[in-house]
Parts: sequence; structure tokens; C-alpha cells
Amino acid sequence: MNILFIANRFPYPPYRGDKLKIFNLAQRLSRKHDLYLITFIQNKNDYQHVEILNKYFKHISLIYLPKYLSIIKCIFGMFSSKPFQVIYFRSKKLKRKLQKLLDDYRIDVIHTQHLRMSQYSYDLNNYKRILDLPDAYSLYWERRSRVKRNFLTKLFDKIEFSRIIKYEKKIINEFDLNLVCSEEDKNFLKKYHNTDNIEILPNGVDLTQFQASGHDYSDNNRIIFTGNMDYAPNVDAVLYFVENIFPLILKKYPQLVFYIVGQKPVKKILKLNCRNVIVTGFVKDLAMEYNKSAVAVSPIRFGAGTLNKVLEPMSMGIPVVSTEVGFKGLGVESGEGVILATNEVQFSEAIIKLLDTEEYRKVVGQKGKVSIENKFSWDKISQMLENYFMKISGEKTSGS
Repeated sequence: MNILFIANRFPYPPYRGDKLKIFNLAQRLSRKHDLYLITFIQNKNDYQHVEILNKYFKHISLIYLPKYLSIIKCIFGMFSSKPFQVIYFRSKKLKRKLQKLLDDYRIDVIHTQHLRMSQYSYDLNNYKRILDLPDAYSLYWERRSRVKRNFLTKLFDKIEFSRIIKYEKKIINEFDLNLVCSEEDKNFLKKYHNTDNIEILPNGVDLTQFQASGHDYSDNNRIIFTGNMDYAPNVDAVLYFVENIFPLILKKYPQLVFYIVGQKPVKKILKLNCRNVIVTGFVKDLAMEYNKSAVAVSPIRFGAGTLNKVLEPMSMGIPVVSTEVGFKGLGVESGEGVILATNEVQFSEAIIKLLDTEEYRKVVGQKGKVSIENKFSWDKISQMLENYFMKISGEKTSGS
């Protein structure tokens, strides 16, 4: 099968988010299928990685789209009815290159990543098409609009939420199938858009990288948060944790150190550096950072889908404490690798209880490891996506 990926970001290096998903899926699907890729590149330094991706893609089309140009587009799109997220990634050049690619190669199915890129494939009615959202983007913006922030930011959030809801409704039924990360995202979109054209494709974990081995459960002097630290939900989560939750924990564990691990920390995050808070910036080996930590935290207040910052430590047998945003999409009970906390007091008490008892940390962590192995390995998820491709193409799915 010839599969075209229309991706919103160049999928290398595969450290977080969108890049991680496309890279891991391509690695596995390329063993049986011919893959093609068209995507944007925002940093010219990324051209050096094309050779690595050539191992998995038969053809790659790249369109250089610097951030300043996208920002200009958004300024001129101020009075448009389209979401800024869509305007940001609008490109006539990509549309032309996409048409040329379709003319030059026989494509069987098209995988479009994210609502942002749906503008390029929603009307390609001669092709079988999947829109991988991957989460309910409207749910992300609905939650974001509820968080207390300054007036202008909240106004922007409400405008964008309104635009995205309308755009999703228009787009979602144009595709043969839509995919989201979790049952929660699926139910949200079904409710708002009255459609059954949605299935689940979870986020995954590379079990060879995030292995449950060598972790010292007796060490309880360090907790960890991971993620891109220029991403608004992560910045909000860390500030919220440091200001409202961490002080409650320090009363009992004054020597505890909170590690904030992730690339591109903004000034607000860098200013948190002190004896009890360490901002590392980018680290290549996240598994090593998790392994040195007693507990991982996910105090995310807005977002959707399933989060790598929850899945990865679970895979390694390290207990996680999370808000509803990081918990609901997992399909597990609280205590099965991740403990649900709905307010600051619950969050701090859950961490303290884990720090108090080595055996409790181990029990919670080992349950998480089993959940990941059963549901979230990239091998299983790539097989699910292959079956979806087969289904919309009318071919027999694997194992049928």
C-alpha cells in the first residue's frame, strides 16, 4: 500500500508530541508499505535530518515556512472565520507540491495529521483519507478558555474556541475516518458534531527506550515534570504546580527537588531555578531522568488526548500523579500507574503518600507498566492504524 503522510511538523528529531508520533508510526509501517511525506520545515537546520527519514519514506516533500511568515499570516487573518491554527499553516506552495506529488505517485490512502493540515486534504475526494486529529482540538481550547488568565488571553481563547468548533464541524465529515487519542476525545466530538465517524488511535510509548529496569524505588528525594517548555499548557502546569502544590509538599519534605525537564524553557520557567527547583532545558535521554525520580507529575490544566509525560514514566514503572487532563484519556483506574488528583490538596497528598512508602510507589508503578504494555506500545498502535487504512480501502485487515 502507498501511504501519504501530510504532517504539520517535520518528524525529526522525535523527542516530543507530533514529531514523535509520525516518526514511530513511519518506522513500523515502512516495513510493509511505501510511505510518502509532505510537511513544513521551520528551521533550516532540520534539512540535515532528511537522510535519516529517507530510510522510512520513499519520497519527501518539504516546504520552508519560517515562524515570522506564519505570524504575518495570522495578523492578516485577524478577521477571518478560520481558526488561527489553520491560518498559521496555510501555504499555496504546499498545495502545489501536494498536487504534484499526487500526480507523480499512485497514492492509496492519505493520513493527515492534525486539524491544522485538514485544509489540504478535506476535498481530495478521489482518495481514501484519514484525519488524525490526534485529540479533540476543540476540547483543548474549551478547557484553555476556562483557565484563569489575563483578559486579552482569555478573549483570544474564546474566539479561537468558537472558530475551531465551527471549522471542525465543517471538516470532520469530509474524511473517510477521523482518529483521536482517547474515548474522552471521541465522546466530546460525537456530542458537539453529532457524528459517528470517529475511532481511537492512542499515543504510544517506545518500550525499548522507556524500559522498566534499574529504577531505585528506595530513593524519594526527587520528582519530575517533562515536556516542551515553550508550550502554553506545560508552562501553565509548571507555574501552577510550583506556586500552589509544591509548597504543601515541601512542608514535609523540605529537601525534595522538583526537576523541570524539557527543551526551550521560557523566561517564566527559567526564573523558577532555585535549590528546590531545577530547570534542565533539553536532555537527550529522558529515560535516565525518569529513572532518577521517585514520582512524575502532570498538573496540566488544559489540553486533551493522552500525554507522553504520563505514558513514559508509567512504562518505566514510575508512579504518576495527574490532573483529569492527563488521566481521563488513559482508560485506567486511579492507582493503576497514575493517581488522579482534582485539586491542589489532593495532588500534594497523593505525592506525599507516594514519597512516604517505597512499597506503595512500587505497587502503583508496576500496575502502570502492565497497562502500557497491554495498550500503548507503538507496535500495537501502528498495527491499529494499518487496520484502519485497510478498512477504508476495502481490503482485509490484518488477522481477519
